[in-house]
Amino acid sequence: MIAEPIRMQNNNERNGDNGNRGTSVITRTKPKTKKPNLYRVLLLNDDYTPMDFVIHILERFFQKDLESATRIMLHVHNHGVGECGIYTYEVAETKVSQVMDFAREHQHPLQCVMEKK
Repeated sequence: MIAEPIRMQNNNERNGDNGNRGTSVITRTKPKTKKPNLYRVLLLNDDYTPMDFVIHILERFFQKDLESATRIMLHVHNHGVGECGIYTYEVAETKVSQVMDFAREHQHPLQCVMEKK
């Protein structure tokens, strides 16, 4: 925040007395907004979760079309990790939670994590 001091005159100053008695300073602050931090949501490869299930996760929770979901799934399969999307903290946290819960419900060990971009 940027502080901008404003000096206010008291009665003594208005009447010609420049003494420091009764002088006050008011600080006016101008709020400066900053962009929120972004987080990458990542899927981690394992040897047990079926490829079709990973594609389904990407379509359902990350709104990927079949082609994009397949590309990401193959990247996860070949490189061990793949990015599903970039979100603010709260959204990323929710997506990770949804994916992990859904995978557990369907008895798959799929891991989903988030990291600061």
